[in-house]
Amino acid sequence: MNSFFLASQLFVSMILVALILLQPGTDGRASFMGGAGETYHTRKGVEKLLYYATIVFLVLFVFNSFALLLNL
Repeated sequence: MNSFFLASQLFVSMILVALILLQPGTDGRASFMGGAGETYHTRKGVEKLLYYATIVFLVLFVFNSFALLLNL
């Protein structure tokens, strides 16, 4: 059972890293001198799907980490 949790932890963590890297982010230059030029936009389409998938895999990662901790 321990090897199952270790393998699933590896799989979930690789997917989570990929999802985080695919997230569209801010450039960072606008916030360097006071945050001028910031706008608010809603997530649509693929951006929304990536956002929710990241949350789901984050929750899976946390639960899997607790399962590994309790299983060891």
